[in-house]
Amino acid sequence: MRGESPADPLGAFDRQDGILVLGIGNLLWADEGFGVRAVEALDAAWRFPPRVRLMDGGTQGLALLPYVRAASSLLVLDAVDFGLAPGEVCSIRDDDVPRYLGAKKISMHQTGFQEVLAAARMLGEYPERLALIGVQPMELDDYGGGLRPEVRNRMPWVVEMAVDILAGWGVAGKRREALV
Repeated sequence: MRGESPADPLGAFDRQDGILVLGIGNLLWADEGFGVRAVEALDAAWRFPPRVRLMDGGTQGLALLPYVRAASSLLVLDAVDFGLAPGEVCSIRDDDVPRYLGAKKISMHQTGFQEVLAAARMLGEYPERLALIGVQPMELDDYGGGLRPEVRNRMPWVVEMAVDILAGWGVAGKRREALV
């Protein structure tokens, strides 16, 4: 994603006002890849100030800990089993995020990410603001399959929700020019 250098992965990211938008999931398993696709869509459509880092967190689990510890605010995009109809979208805030991610495991990265949040809290470097935008998956067990239409069609709405959350956190994004 933009703004990340292999030599210095945290770059100039400042804990005092750094915002991390993290898409998590596995692109190889159907709707499981929603979070990664959502952060890609956000990056393709919007530009943000340098204090906002958009990141493909994949299924990295505890390897994400330095990024979470460095963020004052964290927005997670993911496929989450809310027990709703496929494609339904929910937004959860603050202390409810780690509790919900651990309530009903649908994939290995959720357990790993709950552990990332717990480790950050234990180390005293937990984001001051935390939000999760999750889409109810339809299919997770299709290796090599893409997002199902019910999930893929929610992408524009999730991107706008993310922009709204960031605006509420004092970040004004600018829409990128459409490529012709």
